[in-house]
Amino acid sequence: MTQEQFKAHDTKVASHRKELLLSQQGELNAVLMYQRLAKVVKAEREREAFLQLAREEGRHASVFHAYTKQALKPKKTMAIIIPLLYRILGKKRLYKLIAKGEYKAAAQYEHLITDFPELESVKNDEKRHGDIVSAYL
Repeated sequence: MTQEQFKAHDTKVASHRKELLLSQQGELNAVLMYQRLAKVVKAEREREAFLQLAREEGRHASVFHAYTKQALKPKKTMAIIIPLLYRILGKKRLYKLIAKGEYKAAAQYEHLITDFPELESVKNDEKRHGDIVSAYL
């Protein structure tokens, strides 16, 4: 990377820093959420799928971390609430909410792809995650 390219990259990161940090935090939170969900679901196939989604969300968080250079810790709120919602709302309603969240994340990442091309794969994964969760309805 030339000096000019490095400066341009830093400027892009700085202009989107808050959004990148929020996205990184959301991905970290999703890791815990999917891990906890995997512990309460009844079907082994769903459990394995949620553990895989947790691993992929962890990779997404590392993509954002490469830009922010800031170490964040996952917030446990959703990890606590999701198992309760699974029992209260039931699988069908909860999975619809989770899928909707994945599709929303994919849409939110769309405008960042021009400046951060690595987010294209993250965006595509989020859409696929929504499809995977929806398939269990």
